Amino acid sequence: MDFKYTEEQEVMRAVARKFSEKEIAPVAGEYDEKDEFPWEIVHKLHEVGLLTIGVPEEYGGPGLDPITQALIAEELAFGDAGLSTTVVASNLLAANPVLVGGNDDQKRRFYNVMNEGKLAAFCLTEPGSGSDAASLSTSARREGDYYILNGTKQFITNAGVADIFTVFATTDKSLRHKGVIAFMVDAHTPGITIGKKENKMGIRTSDTCQISFEDVKVPITNRLGEEGEGWTICMKSLDISRPFIAAMAVGIAQAAYEAAVNYAKERAAFGKPIATFQAVQFMLADMAIEIEASRLLVHKACYLREQGQPFTQMASFAKAFAGDTGMKVTTDAVQIFGGYGYIKDYPVEKYMRDAKIMQIYEGTNQIQRVVIASNILR
Repeated sequence: MDFKYTEEQEVMRAVARKFSEKEIAPVAGEYDEKDEFPWEIVHKLHEVGLLTIGVPEEYGGPGLDPITQALIAEELAFGDAGLSTTVVASNLLAANPVLVGGNDDQKRRFYNVMNEGKLAAFCLTEPGSGSDAASLSTSARREGDYYILNGTKQFITNAGVADIFTVFATTDKSLRHKGVIAFMVDAHTPGITIGKKENKMGIRTSDTCQISFEDVKVPITNRLGEEGEGWTICMKSLDISRPFIAAMAVGIAQAAYEAAVNYAKERAAFGKPIATFQAVQFMLADMAIEIEASRLLVHKACYLREQGQPFTQMASFAKAFAGDTGMKVTTDAVQIFGGYGYIKDYPVEKYMRDAKIMQIYEGTNQIQRVVIASNILR
């Protein structure tokens, strides 16, 4: 066992932290208040090589290992969870079906789009199917060398800003998971309509919209894997991405923790800093413990994947524990700030709003516990 980061990991982590502190954190509150997508920062992310962290080296990317990717996701979330969500959803989620089920030509086409600084979106959730993903209704009907897609996807990250989608549909809803099929879809294909941007509680710099498909023609050459393999591709894709959601939760928690420590040292009550009170000290100690435990779970899940070992359960461990930690740490940070923590002039209320989604998207933390229990009892 070796807990020491490699030189490359240290460098990439430092680059991401510096970018977060210099380019993201100073304007994150303003973008959050305006509910505006930060294209300027996204372009800068591409310039410094942080927008293509999931692209393999053989397809023109940096070829980063999973732990390095997790470190970058954490540090970007330290600056703003919405921006980190944009990068992770594009590179480390939407790209996963192509990574898992795509052939060489499909990978080359998909990653070429990413290398141009464009974004991708993962299209699974629907208005009537969230946790029960096998019940999706978007249909795929074969007509010669094309599939015709019809249906609606809901709560899709990057929907309104992406140039390419990975889409899951069904050839026969009655077959449930056995009928699922996966595709790469050009976001500008006729018949695709993007709904209004959702007015979210947190991660407001992230673009989230509904997508409608009406008789959308997709070439058979854009099908990922064979018919009926879509469900396996989907589940493997989510396994890969979950540690990175956990890493973002760690980044939010780390930012809230550092803000709380600094505030506790400066804020005086009864003639001395509140950091001298044991009640506050215990809260800070618990924050530090839970953040470090979360980070270690993230890194173990990434390590197991890199070693080619089973990592599904560890990915769920990381996602559930870190997601809960993010919510608890940010809530306690608001508590330490007291009345000021409830005011938007201070950053911790935003951290708390951003943290909540970490318990919900990419499989709720309750679903993670279903996955974990299934593995325990199998």
